Amino acid sequence: MKTERAFKYRFYPTPEQATLLARTFGCVRYVWNAVLRYRTDAFYERQKKVGYNDASAFLTQLKKQPDTAFLAEVSSVPLQQCLRHQQTAFKHFFAKRARYPNFKSKKHRQSATFASSAFSYRDGQITLAKCKEPLNIRWSRELPATPSTVTVSQDAAGRYFISCLCQVDTEALPITPQMAGIDLGLKDLFVTSDGKRVNNPRHTARYAQKLAKAQRQLSRKQKGSNNRAKARLKVARCHAKIADTRLDHLHKLTTQLINENQVIAAESLAVKNMVKNRHLSKAISDVGWGELVRQLEYKATWAGRQFVQIDRWYPSSKRCHGCGYVMASLLLNVRTWDCPSCGTQGIDRDVNAASNILQAGTALLAGGER
Repeated sequence: MKTERAFKYRFYPTPEQATLLARTFGCVRYVWNAVLRYRTDAFYERQKKVGYNDASAFLTQLKKQPDTAFLAEVSSVPLQQCLRHQQTAFKHFFAKRARYPNFKSKKHRQSATFASSAFSYRDGQITLAKCKEPLNIRWSRELPATPSTVTVSQDAAGRYFISCLCQVDTEALPITPQMAGIDLGLKDLFVTSDGKRVNNPRHTARYAQKLAKAQRQLSRKQKGSNNRAKARLKVARCHAKIADTRLDHLHKLTTQLINENQVIAAESLAVKNMVKNRHLSKAISDVGWGELVRQLEYKATWAGRQFVQIDRWYPSSKRCHGCGYVMASLLLNVRTWDCPSCGTQGIDRDVNAASNILQAGTALLAGGER
């Protein structure tokens, strides 16, 4: 089966390439903000919805103005791709799958997408448009095919990355009889139906002291000064270290789950609503439930596995896995309980919930009731 995959690498630009990329990022950001303002004003002032063709015509007029002549100094392909991305953002907004598009800031992550006409891939090297030499990419693995598009980005910590979109053949993993239900939590990242517990590493807490020190130093610097920019970079690097550590840990766990199990069942948690709890919001954001579920979903598709999410209101913790009896109430501090129906004693709350999640997930896959 053919599918599109993105392969991300870090690269180190020369001073000339860094200058060109900075101009490209700035032009892409300027076009995004200008067209977004044009769309917003057109709707509120004239009740007109601006489509991709009108936005492209507005960009053409923008390039002809003397004040915005700098837009012609960079490749036109990233600017046009910027309009396509904004059109997709509005499509998701009108379909109620996302919020209204935001204006971009130069303090956050910068990116520019190059189509096949704006770069060349020869002898394992990528050369962008208007660049005299190829990028110095740290190839951690070879590309399986010629990329159709590449996206160059710079994070808040100042690191450069390139993401290559390739069309590859996917092969399903051998079928295995193993199945797993996972119960997500905070003390343990998740507990499987066979009793395995994966500890929550609490990445933010590991770097909390270092991050707090860097943020205190940043708060003392004068706004607009070079020292403040250096201090801001230290804070961004600390946040990047936390994010990279969390992402690497989740990738290893999800890959192991996909390789070992044919069917994986989990809860469909409303993480955006749960982080509104001011007592648990930091811990919930740090654990990364949403990213864990997202990785399981697309990796299961690639590997030919089945991943299913049950209803969030299913009483997985209060229901006895042995007889199906549902407790009227079960406080959060109760970690083990006894079933008054079948007499089972010492029921582990988390393992019982994972077993019920697996049972409900397999019923869903079999076409049973939700």
